[in-house]
Amino acid sequence: MSALLEGSGIDIGLVLILLILLILVLVFITLFLYQKVNRLTRKYQIFMKGADGRSMEKAFLTHFEELDHTVTMTEAHEEDLETVKEHLSHTLTHYGIVRYDAFDDVGGKMSFALALLDDDNTGFILNTVHSNDNCFLYLKEIVKGESYTMLSNEEIEALEKTATVIEEENFE
Repeated sequence: MSALLEGSGIDIGLVLILLILLILVLVFITLFLYQKVNRLTRKYQIFMKGADGRSMEKAFLTHFEELDHTVTMTEAHEEDLETVKEHLSHTLTHYGIVRYDAFDDVGGKMSFALALLDDDNTGFILNTVHSNDNCFLYLKEIVKGESYTMLSNEEIEALEKTATVIEEENFE
């Protein structure tokens, strides 16, 4: 090998110095990488160990169990919400009220017509007629916005106010 180097005009001492420099560079790179691996190993061990000594695997399992429970509870709540929505559609949530004077000799608009309807426009109209001597209460059934008995002007107005409230709610 030395004959080959001498024949090409390369000095053996120069090759030796280059090889020593290369070895030193490789040693420094190895030490640098060793230090990085040690830091990553420490960070990994800290990450995999919980604050109270539990492993991350146990923490993940706990969180997955909680997530499964949350999904189950969400499904149950959705079913409950559908039941509530179904019941709410049959609840008398829309109203219209008209106050009026039933008789000329009675003031203060003591009489009133109150319409209470659900989402299907089904419910009733409660009409209270107040006079100086008596107070009369009438109840008229409303089915899908229609009454089977004759309605007074005030009852019709209360029913129309209810329909206006329903339209406003649907518009929003």
